[in-house]
Amino acid sequence: MVANESVRKFVKEAAAMCRPDDVVWCDGSEEERERLTRVAIRVGDLIPLDQQTLPGCYLHRSAANDVARTEHLTFVCSREQDDAGPSNNWMAPDEAYDRLGRIFDGSMAGRTLYVVPFLMGPAGSPFSKVGIELTDSVYVALSMRAMTRMGNVALEHLGDSDDFTRGLHSKADLHIDRRFICHFPEENTIWSVGSGYGGNALLAKKCMALRLASALGAREGWLAEHMMIVGIESPEGETTYVCGALPSACGKTNLAMLVPPESMKGWRVFTVGDDIAWLRVGDDGRLWAVNPEAGFFGVVPGTNSRTNPNAMRTIQQNTIFTNVGLKPDGGVWWEGHDDPVPRSVTDWRGRSWNASKQGTVAHPNSRFTVPAGECPSISPERENPNGVPISAILFGARRQKLVPLVYQAFDWAHGTFLGATLASETTAAATGAVGVVRRDPMAMLPFCGYNMGDYWNHWLSMGKRLTRPPKIFRVNWFQRDDRGGFLWPGFGENLRVLRWVIERSRDRGTADESPIGYLPKPSDIDCNGADLPDGAMSRLLHVDRDGWRTNLRSQSEFFEKFGDRLPAGIREQHDGLRQRLRAG
Repeated sequence: MVANESVRKFVKEAAAMCRPDDVVWCDGSEEERERLTRVAIRVGDLIPLDQQTLPGCYLHRSAANDVARTEHLTFVCSREQDDAGPSNNWMAPDEAYDRLGRIFDGSMAGRTLYVVPFLMGPAGSPFSKVGIELTDSVYVALSMRAMTRMGNVALEHLGDSDDFTRGLHSKADLHIDRRFICHFPEENTIWSVGSGYGGNALLAKKCMALRLASALGAREGWLAEHMMIVGIESPEGETTYVCGALPSACGKTNLAMLVPPESMKGWRVFTVGDDIAWLRVGDDGRLWAVNPEAGFFGVVPGTNSRTNPNAMRTIQQNTIFTNVGLKPDGGVWWEGHDDPVPRSVTDWRGRSWNASKQGTVAHPNSRFTVPAGECPSISPERENPNGVPISAILFGARRQKLVPLVYQAFDWAHGTFLGATLASETTAAATGAVGVVRRDPMAMLPFCGYNMGDYWNHWLSMGKRLTRPPKIFRVNWFQRDDRGGFLWPGFGENLRVLRWVIERSRDRGTADESPIGYLPKPSDIDCNGADLPDGAMSRLLHVDRDGWRTNLRSQSEFFEKFGDRLPAGIREQHDGLRQRLRAG
């Protein structure tokens, strides 16, 4: 029996409400993984794949109405509505507990409640936090094992403390009208009901590691960010650590697992994390980061040996695939796979598929869940309890026009403004229309657990504590030509841009000042061996002043939502951009 009294009380109270037939405490052992896998196969949560070609791999199919984050059903339940801010849905805590409690009541009858202790961050690290998720989904329990440091390691880190995130999850009946994902920042608590999809049900991920952690970080003086972390080693042996914030399905995983192009001999890239970074100011005045996760929950469509060879190697073993196609030989397939469309394949809904039918084989937001240790490019610093020192931060998104390939902020405050004004074309990672441009500050719009005006102010205050701040850059791999084709080849070729970023972060390299920031000359980006049409670099680095003036109005409309919570420093940066554009 677990000794921690606070954990036992949490489990007892949840079990009394949900009334499961059994309670299973997860310890994270290999024997337990094998046993839970057998249970998952028996209840239909996992379908075994060909264990010869895909050892340890399984397919999971979620309900057809439960395939992405449901942002309109996600709430921040702070005591004061203004503390949630205009970018979050808000529900009063008492109302949320009452409303969800009636759904949780008896929801686990006939089911097993799995107690999943988990540690976010390396064992023994001052960054790390403990959570306990209670769930009636064996798929969630197995996925949490891949995504976190799950089991006894978490309880040992916790000791007899009551400082842990309390997460309660039930699939209930998966009805959309009884689906809610509620976060209680003052109580360090998450209640999620009515969904089995990863982003809604794996409470360690977006719920704890971003929404709750961002609010906790504001109180404790650190940042929880939707960022990948990568180490880039030059031929001279210098390693530079870079964080990058990009909205879901905009290439964070590809960037984190980047393979250098053939023409860049001697360069190496190491993956620290592909999705989330916790950042603290070190004693040396630099920004230090850890990846709190222990696995990857990546988007599958478009992943192949050209776009992300390291990801393809990573998912060849011990992977749970969600909502991809199933081949008769026990293999998997998705749009963008190396292999052509199979003659016979079962789609993500479990139906026989052929080219004459409507829809895709794999859902556009289909996923892979896999332990980080399977990645061939994993960094030897991944479990360093002190984290890694960050020299550069990238803010990137999907924009067909306007935003240049890369440019550098003038300083930390301007870089915060670049993050605050980030806008991207929406993807299938969330429900709703795809391809619509929306504001997504720091790629955190769906994940910031408190008022975003206060969040920007926290960013500005962090900069004042940094004596050696990282340089901040804006990137856009997604500009298109007049025929709709991409101007930049992307993927491994992005290292050419990162090389300039690294040079600038080390106070080397050249740049021209523009109204929006420091821009490289076309000749500053080494394109030797890259397949670029004539004049592409000039177009990629062009500053469309008229377009930016129009963009200023959109920024103003967005900022107006935050009223007097908008920091003066952000307003000053906005006014500065306007003045620079007028002077041009």
